[in-house]
Amino acid sequence: MKSLNYSRWAVMARRLALWWMALALLAIAGVAQAQSQAVGTVTHLSGLLTARHADGTRTVLAVKSAILQGDTLITERGTYTRVQFLDDAEIVLRPGSEVVVAKYVYDEKKPENDSVAINLVKGGLRAVTGLVGKRNHEAVNFDTPTATIGIRGTNFGALFCQNDCGAVPTTNGTPPQNGLHVDVTQGAIVLTNPGGTQLFQAGQFGFTPSLRVPPIIVPVSPGIKFTPPPSFSTPVSPSQQSTSGQTVDCVVR
Repeated sequence: MKSLNYSRWAVMARRLALWWMALALLAIAGVAQAQSQAVGTVTHLSGLLTARHADGTRTVLAVKSAILQGDTLITERGTYTRVQFLDDAEIVLRPGSEVVVAKYVYDEKKPENDSVAINLVKGGLRAVTGLVGKRNHEAVNFDTPTATIGIRGTNFGALFCQNDCGAVPTTNGTPPQNGLHVDVTQGAIVLTNPGGTQLFQAGQFGFTPSLRVPPIIVPVSPGIKFTPPPSFSTPVSPSQQSTSGQTVDCVVR
């Protein structure tokens, strides 16, 4: 009888283990599917742009290439690129930049599910708010090494320097100092770090040199230029949009 009871417990234990294994595999599959979803498209490009995917593989991108959730976008020297996302938000990356599309969830029918997290690792960008930011600005965050940028329906620029902005053009010819520089063209942004929080309105400039120093309003423009090719200002045509992931890119092995 003891042997029979032991056998039953062994069978139940195996079934329970298989059940937990199946749940784990489903969870892993769900994460992989989310990371492989196309959330944006390259609409303009002036040089070499690569994507480091969440699985560690690298791809050279072209116009109409799909941007996947979890991608790290890397622009080489002299390269500007413009990316349009599912909710019509746009970012333009400067040369020598690295940006992670950590999360991009846009649910047209359920705004409460919206969530956008973009990380600026190095270099700079300009960003224009899409539908997510317009209807739920708390759902959009841009993280940088020195502060988090919260948006208020806006058009803004950000540049992070860490002894690597010598090639960034300025009006006075002097490279920008190390730290995070921001400017607001439309709407407003909020910079937050452990040192404090500061609101920046349209027409204002901001700066924080490190994670522990509160962001401040800079009274005079630091003269940092942003000069993508003139073609980048043209509207995106339907033929330029493709988030199906069917574009054949060059895989870096």
